[in-house]
Amino acid sequence: MKILITGATGFIGNNLISKLVDNKSYDIIATSRNLEKAKAFHWFNQVTYIPYDLNNNNLVNLNSYFGNPDKVIHLAWEGLSNYNDPSHMEILLFNHYNFVKNLIQNGLKDIVITGTCFEYGLKNGILSENSSVSPSNSYAISKDTLHKFIFELKKRYSFNFKWVRLFYMYGEGQSEGTLISLLNKAIENKDKEFNMSGGEQLRDYLYINDVVRNLILITMQETYVNQAINCCSGKPISIRSLVEGYLSDKKYRLKLNLGYYPYPNYEPMAFWGDNSILKKIEKINR
Repeated sequence: MKILITGATGFIGNNLISKLVDNKSYDIIATSRNLEKAKAFHWFNQVTYIPYDLNNNNLVNLNSYFGNPDKVIHLAWEGLSNYNDPSHMEILLFNHYNFVKNLIQNGLKDIVITGTCFEYGLKNGILSENSSVSPSNSYAISKDTLHKFIFELKKRYSFNFKWVRLFYMYGEGQSEGTLISLLNKAIENKDKEFNMSGGEQLRDYLYINDVVRNLILITMQETYVNQAINCCSGKPISIRSLVEGYLSDKKYRLKLNLGYYPYPNYEPMAFWGDNSILKKIEKINR
């Protein structure tokens, strides 16, 4: 089975490919913008790497260009350091839509696309796939709009898709500005204090290995298709508890400077995912 993975050198892409190359029944085609960066990854010589920049307006037959994959896992998305950057709506949305549309027009039959829990908007409490969406930042609006565009494509082309709404994740190799990466840096620097918010926000976190496992399960099943699926733990945890637990695991004492940063205005105080569909998919694959 040929599987094309976009965003190959990103946090999820790297970990996903690292897992999939162990299964010899999969022929992995990896793509990203930077060939030299990709060469640094241990899996590079175990995959077919084909560089591609989604800003490329040369719309060749992308399905053929990538070797006619059986499935695509579309992870790529730029500009995640600023969710409110208008380029998400003005540029990236259309780049990604044209990319997906090209693949489908040229024969792709199965695609997984990652969305975001931010599509639900500023809602507190448990969020299920049946919850209404009301995105409130440029990134989430763009993802939700892409989801709607995919539904419109379904009216004209025969294919299946799974829209995976990612909640929070952590693990080695995550970008430098994320919470756990900042904690690791503080530990490495032997800092005595760690500046953070009040830490009372409730979130839904998954370790990257679990995120990857879930993505593979969702990709390979054919029961829950043409719909959104939450990728989450289903268990709320406060940011403070997450930090304290992580420090305990690392056996490192660090004073938490709570309240140093204000709570972000682009997300609610307490939300987590309903993972009922994910649990059903797990049961199918036992």
